[in-house]
Amino acid sequence: MIEIDRESITPMYVQLASVLRERIRRGEIPVGRRIPSQHELELETGGAVSRRTIKSAIGALEAEGIVRGVQGKGVFVIAKPDAAAPSEGGMTAG
Repeated sequence: MIEIDRESITPMYVQLASVLRERIRRGEIPVGRRIPSQHELELETGGAVSRRTIKSAIGALEAEGIVRGVQGKGVFVIAKPDAAAPSEGGMTAG
């Protein structure tokens, strides 16, 4: 289950992108593999985010060069995130 804090100052798409980035960094979704579909991510968030939010999160990862969409197949991991890259969704106190 993906936890999204709807009350956070961090936009929901940034939180979702951070979760996916971390999964890729840890190897849960290896390079060359498909990330969960929009429908699967919608289910994983318990319907907490819209498909537009999911598309924005995937778009952020595409802009970083981490994933790439393949027409008719899905979105695939093409590179591991840089370990030094900031994890915007990880802003927590304490």
